[in-house]
Amino acid sequence: MVKEAVVFALTSNVELANAVCQELGLPLGKIKVEHFADGEIIVEPQQSVRGRDVFIIQSTCTPVTEHLMEVLVCIDACKRASAGTINIVMPYYGYARQDRKAKPRQPITSKLVANLLQTAGANRILTFDLHAAQIQGYFDIPIDDLTAVPMIGKYFSEKNFPADDVVVISPDHGGVVRARTLADMLDAPIAIIDKRRPKPNMVEAQNVIGDVKDKICIVVDDICDTAGTLVAGCQILKDHGAKEVYVGITHAIFSRDAISKINNSVIKEIVVTDTIPLSEEKKAGTDKITILSIANMIAETIKSIEEHTPVSHVYEQFSYDSYK
Repeated sequence: MVKEAVVFALTSNVELANAVCQELGLPLGKIKVEHFADGEIIVEPQQSVRGRDVFIIQSTCTPVTEHLMEVLVCIDACKRASAGTINIVMPYYGYARQDRKAKPRQPITSKLVANLLQTAGANRILTFDLHAAQIQGYFDIPIDDLTAVPMIGKYFSEKNFPADDVVVISPDHGGVVRARTLADMLDAPIAIIDKRRPKPNMVEAQNVIGDVKDKICIVVDDICDTAGTLVAGCQILKDHGAKEVYVGITHAIFSRDAISKINNSVIKEIVVTDTIPLSEEKKAGTDKITILSIANMIAETIKSIEEHTPVSHVYEQFSYDSYK
């Protein structure tokens, strides 16, 4: 059944889509994405999709709104071309941080995006490490929210750090579940950075809940944007006696001068995934970044969807029992 699937890449994740198709043994679907001089977008599949399962790979990263619009137009094109099902593989779900009203008169844009995708005609969503798990509830169609934490855990476990020296760090109270998942894999305790944000991307150092003195700290989080909060949090760990600081991030946005901040920080290594492609300029700007590919996980999930088998088996290669 997988051979009947069609995988399309829009403009944000072409390299990842190629890797997924290589894993699946499929050619990348032929599609034309054009931006007109006035900013309008047209997306035209260049092959028949009639009755076939279509998988559209696109992270809604910078420029977020353009990439989102490409997805919506592509869904409409596939629907009008009589596609059997339309599955959106959105490794990074843009607007996920606008998941609630934090102040009066604020929008809940992640819910709006969910409505737009469904109204356009999407039948399924596949994403990674949603910023807020409740976003799954914004959809009335199947959604698979995969996680890169087991992949990150496997990477760090292969470093063979002394077992008693490792502590997994949650950068805030909201990330404790994610940190506990990684800590269970590494058989390590957790600690929490207690900090305040007086302004976005600004941190006032407060305290560390847990023992990090003379420890190898592994900070795990879903998103790194400008790296201001991350770098400040890692400095807090160092100030509390941490021996080394490593970081595991799913979505490496790295806006503005994030690379420079990371280079000048106490972080020894930052492990990220390719949910968001890093430019060659950013890659060349630092030797602290290690990139892990999610292509195999996406490919295995597509196989599971096509063969009607549990998606959970994609985690088996990481030997993490909680996901089996």
